[in-house]
Amino acid sequence: MQLTGKTILMAGGTSGIGLGLALRFHAAGNRVIVAGRREEILQRIAADHPGIDTAVLDIADPDSISSLRDALLVSHPDLDVVVAMAGIMEPEDLRDPSSLATAERTVTTNLLGPLRLVSAFVQHLESREDAAIITVTSGLAYVPLPVAPTYSATKAALHSWTDSLRVHLGDTSVQVIELAPPLVRTTLMGNQDNEHGMPLEEFLDETMALLAAGPEARQILVERVKHLRFAEATGQYDAVLDRQSMLPG
Repeated sequence: MQLTGKTILMAGGTSGIGLGLALRFHAAGNRVIVAGRREEILQRIAADHPGIDTAVLDIADPDSISSLRDALLVSHPDLDVVVAMAGIMEPEDLRDPSSLATAERTVTTNLLGPLRLVSAFVQHLESREDAAIITVTSGLAYVPLPVAPTYSATKAALHSWTDSLRVHLGDTSVQVIELAPPLVRTTLMGNQDNEHGMPLEEFLDETMALLAAGPEARQILVERVKHLRFAEATGQYDAVLDRQSMLPG
């Protein structure tokens, strides 16, 4: 993926990793559209960061995705990168039947949301000379965090789906990239002060460097996520899962 001169939709870009990447992409010379649910936050982003475009999107709502597509293909017909960043992470107790509501909400947002978003834009992206789709999974796609089981499961499913998407688009101009972050200090499940998390700016620095160094990359993995990504291959899966099981929610 080229890191300059692109028009990039950052779905779920109003905070944390999404906003951080949006600002980095914009600073690198790209036109960036940040999309999210809360209009007041989008207005603040537009005011604080001139040159960033914004759009309302509820990724859990198929009609909202369709409306966004229709609007952007008029206002930004040169759109050539879609980043599916949106996601929620909530603790669950699988012994409690009420946790099913959390699971259903998580699947709708974290899995169906990206699938619907990509489906909405894929034909347009195929028409572009040099396009990319970036799905955002997690190190938890490879070893789950038991306190957040459905979040982990949706990221595992999205990883698998991304691999298949790459095959389906193999003879097109669309590059498919999976970004799999480790635990990063963001507000996701209150991790902004988590001493085990990677500082956000360090994550962004390393991610942008990896994108620049590997323009044909299929997967972007910072060093701090590799113990999860390769746990099974190195025979450490059970030990890593045991450690994950001890982490608080």
